[in-house]
Amino acid sequence: MKVDLDCLDLNKDIKDLRNQMIDSGLTKGLSHPETIKYSQKLDQLINIHQKFNQQEINP
Repeated sequence: MKVDLDCLDLNKDIKDLRNQMIDSGLTKGLSHPETIKYSQKLDQLINIHQKFNQQEINP
């Protein structure tokens, strides 16, 4: 079984960014620019992750 380190790194980045977003939301509020910035970056990483998984399913 081949393990793709990029995918593992991406999963870690998503997890870390999600935690930062949650912390920011709890301390600064959901509409704070920092929280929104984290949310937008998280959306981008999740989209990349989904595209990566789609390519594995349909090479």
